[in-house]
Amino acid sequence: MRTARHRITQGPFDMKKLLIAAAALVAAGQVHAADISGKLVLYTSQPNEDAQQTVDAFKAKHPAVEVEWVRDGTTQVMAKLRAEFEAGAPKPDVLLIADTVTMESLKREGRLMAHDGADVSTYDPAIMDKDKTYFSTKLITTGIMYHADAPVKPTSYKDLLKPEVKGQLAMPSPLTSGAATIHMVAVTSHPDLGWAYYEGLAEQGANPQGGNGGVYKAIAGGEKLYGFMVDYLPIRGKADGAPVEFVFPEEGVSAVTEPVAILSTAQNPDAAKAFVDFLLSQDGQTLAAAQGYLPAHPAVAPPAGFPARDTIKLLDFDPAAALEGDAANKAKFTEIFGG
Repeated sequence: MRTARHRITQGPFDMKKLLIAAAALVAAGQVHAADISGKLVLYTSQPNEDAQQTVDAFKAKHPAVEVEWVRDGTTQVMAKLRAEFEAGAPKPDVLLIADTVTMESLKREGRLMAHDGADVSTYDPAIMDKDKTYFSTKLITTGIMYHADAPVKPTSYKDLLKPEVKGQLAMPSPLTSGAATIHMVAVTSHPDLGWAYYEGLAEQGANPQGGNGGVYKAIAGGEKLYGFMVDYLPIRGKADGAPVEFVFPEEGVSAVTEPVAILSTAQNPDAAKAFVDFLLSQDGQTLAAAQGYLPAHPAVAPPAGFPARDTIKLLDFDPAAALEGDAANKAKFTEIFGG
């Protein structure tokens, strides 16, 4: 009986202590959030308008943080950052750039800071770094774009090998486009496609050149009828009246995920972590959708023109393996299509 009475009287006391401790933790978190301030330096490859919207939305959550941002293409951003590494004076706290392969190279060099507290529990583990040094923030997929008047309405990559398609293919080059590189690696790694598929595209007369913008113009203008393309250009174009269609092929799509990472040399790591947390939050993902991109968060509705998130299949892609095989993959591509 003595033991039973002890349990009865001790239980409420323990619960009271637990509630007090929980309240203290919440209060501490609120103070920490309120205390985030100072200058945050962001290097990004986002388009200018998207970058400004992202910064403004973050500052609405953390008004005490002054954000200084620099925008350019990923290649140019990395050239600038490499020069700063060489000088021993890297400036950014945070990178928000196009692809995970670039992030993987920085991770291998020990240039990235892990953010162990980042909540990625609702995300597909396949698009996140298991060591939490970089985090995918959206899915800019590459599938098939075709002209509305094209005779073949493709649903599979293999449809581009049909006789009716010969001479009507446009493709961005992996030698100049990061998205095209990731697409090449993902497609050639597929067991039903492989490098034989790219050899088939060459036999169809494909001549990969430049980036996605040039391919979009060629197909929308009727110069070519089919090609690989990032999703948002034809989806937005169709909404504006362009005679184009976009297909998420049955085999799946590759994706550039616009990852964000904190540099190991960050001067304001607290603000940098808050920035990462914002991009991964429901609000940050809703912003991505409002900007016209497929959010990485599976519970956030995609923008108009996109199918439901759970109907989109992603091709397997390993950033570490892609980095390891980058030179060999590009050499193989050049062998097939020429320089």
